[in-house]
Amino acid sequence: MVGMSVADFFEKTRERLQLQLIGDSLHSRSRLVTSDINRPQLALTGFVENFLWDRLQILGETEVLYLASLSPERRGAALDRILAFAIPCIIVTKGLAVPTGLAEAAAQNGIPIFATPMDTTHFIHELTAFLEEAFAPATTVHGSLVDVYGVGLLFTGRSSIGKSETALDLVERGHRLVADDAVTIRRRSPNILIGSGNELLRHCMEIRGIGIIDVQAIFGIRAIRAFKRVEVEVNLRDWDNQEDYERLGLEEQQSVFLGVAIPRVVISIFPGKNITVISETIALNYLVKAYGYNPAARFSENLLETIRRKRTLSRLAEGDLE
Repeated sequence: MVGMSVADFFEKTRERLQLQLIGDSLHSRSRLVTSDINRPQLALTGFVENFLWDRLQILGETEVLYLASLSPERRGAALDRILAFAIPCIIVTKGLAVPTGLAEAAAQNGIPIFATPMDTTHFIHELTAFLEEAFAPATTVHGSLVDVYGVGLLFTGRSSIGKSETALDLVERGHRLVADDAVTIRRRSPNILIGSGNELLRHCMEIRGIGIIDVQAIFGIRAIRAFKRVEVEVNLRDWDNQEDYERLGLEEQQSVFLGVAIPRVVISIFPGKNITVISETIALNYLVKAYGYNPAARFSENLLETIRRKRTLSRLAEGDLE
């Protein structure tokens, strides 16, 4: 079954969100299946036509005060109204007392109740951040991800072509390793990809002839980072004399990961070629373009203007001869 169990959610967030289980059971009839949350204000008043019951439910000060204002009969009816749905779980924020009758009724319906001392707004921000990361579409790419001048370069290519060696050389020059060998990419918004490393590998690298090395232990904490936006793919390929390589850079290639397109630069490999310096140039060129200046387009415009000027002068000269 897709989604996350409530028990797993509690285990992963109990310290971060300061959660306390109210009752004895973490068993729930439903699983968390979305990063969206809901505050059941209208449902408590009786309008359940559009009640988003499949989401994690938050009871803040508004909901708790409203329930406290009701008579025991009306409060029981309001709680029964929402607890009839297969809600994954309910969280009461701000250190507020759990509404009378909620814990008992929720236990009978298989709905865990949690409490947290965190302010409602801050709690929702932290909860949403966790859920968005947990439910973000993800994929794993064989390659290396390095932060070069603040630009996330994803190095891809066939096995043993030199991705790890290039990443190591960049780290030695002061750049920061995010992940090597297996890069986990998550889509955090419609057009943003975030890359991270494997939990087991962390910031280790496999260098053929040496073995496994720990980049943090060798180069220090400044040589690594946990996450980085993936902005450019640098595809390393073997040199092919028959291939027509891009010379001006007017036609930009793209790669698509999880539905998000990013620029792709293809670099051919042959002995003596300085891939590290080229990688730094790719990052700087990306930054230049991000600030609205395209060197290739500017060169093309200057070239066309020069051609037009020479043609004009040529026509004028021919007219003078006549």
